[in-house]
Amino acid sequence: MSTETPGIDPLLALRAPRDPACDVFLTGTVFLDIIFTGLDSAPVRGTESWARGMGSSPGGVANMATALARLGLRTSLAAAFGDDHYGEYCWDALEQGEHIDLSMSHTVPGWHSPVTVSMAYEGERTMVSHGHEAPAPTGATGPARGAAPASEPAASEPAAPEPAAPGPAFPHCPPRARAAIASLAPGRAEPWVATAARDGALIFADVGWDETGRWDLDALPDLAHCEAFLPNAEEAMRYTRTDCPRAAAHALAERVPLAVVTLGAEGAYAVDGRTGAAAAVPAIEVEALDPTGAGDVFVAGFVTGTLADWPLADRLAFAGLTAALSVQEFGGSLSAPGWAEVAAWWQRIRTCAGQDPAALERYAFLDDLLPTTARAWPLRRAVPTIGFRQ
Repeated sequence: MSTETPGIDPLLALRAPRDPACDVFLTGTVFLDIIFTGLDSAPVRGTESWARGMGSSPGGVANMATALARLGLRTSLAAAFGDDHYGEYCWDALEQGEHIDLSMSHTVPGWHSPVTVSMAYEGERTMVSHGHEAPAPTGATGPARGAAPASEPAASEPAAPEPAAPGPAFPHCPPRARAAIASLAPGRAEPWVATAARDGALIFADVGWDETGRWDLDALPDLAHCEAFLPNAEEAMRYTRTDCPRAAAHALAERVPLAVVTLGAEGAYAVDGRTGAAAAVPAIEVEALDPTGAGDVFVAGFVTGTLADWPLADRLAFAGLTAALSVQEFGGSLSAPGWAEVAAWWQRIRTCAGQDPAALERYAFLDDLLPTTARAWPLRRAVPTIGFRQ
């Protein structure tokens, strides 16, 4: 289900006839996420636990793609999809439900969709995943829904299954785009990142935990192409050998134009390496139901503000707000907020007694972006599952 408010295009004032048709390009692995919520505690070995809520949605890189699309950005995703019912469901949910361009994606015959089961309780989550690396597509030159041949038939299930890893998602150059989002990994360079940067895309990148333990920025070759680097506090401090997230952000700003360090419950801190300007925005206090996908939503909010040329502090505030709204719903792509959610929150928060005027002023920039009327709070979303017929 798309939650985008009709008529809100954050880049409308900046669009020109010769601009790329795509605002943001990304690639990666799409999972089917099955999320259980309403658990009073972690499952206990040898017992059966009943969850009070459940939802299904595309996950993995689909979390980020959905978050971008719901904020009004024209989003293109290159990914492999299984040719099982899970893959068909994820494709339709993204293309028809979220209006994400999948012309760079393909379906792999005989390959089953990666699956993640997530259990949310006490503001945390526990996940179990299963999948196999997708075979590289061969010879495809365009959209290949259900038609791109795999390099070889899928093998039978192994006795000791390997986790799904991002395989070559597309056999062509990325489309021209204003921005692209990459996930950096030590010792790995993705040729498409350099190509996208050379064609004018701003590269936004996050990074995962360094299993090698080296924490060496020079081992991230694609960092040289990045406009913005968005690690969390622990990652930033390890990579910069600092003991303070803010010091880490300033150190990273010597390597990339924009360094953004997320601080969890403390908000985020960013440094503009070109000007030396810094901004800090505290987190919004919310009752978290499920943190799945909150980091993806934060990045999507920051990308939106950057492409719209907002001041740095406004970008941070907006990214933090969208992430805070997301953790109040369950699931990754299910919880990504659109402009309707942002407008409803802004309308509600200004009418709540006891609000700090200075804190409200931090979000006053929303007045020029949002419609004058908004849906009532709290908002209710459809909770999709697999198998319902319209």
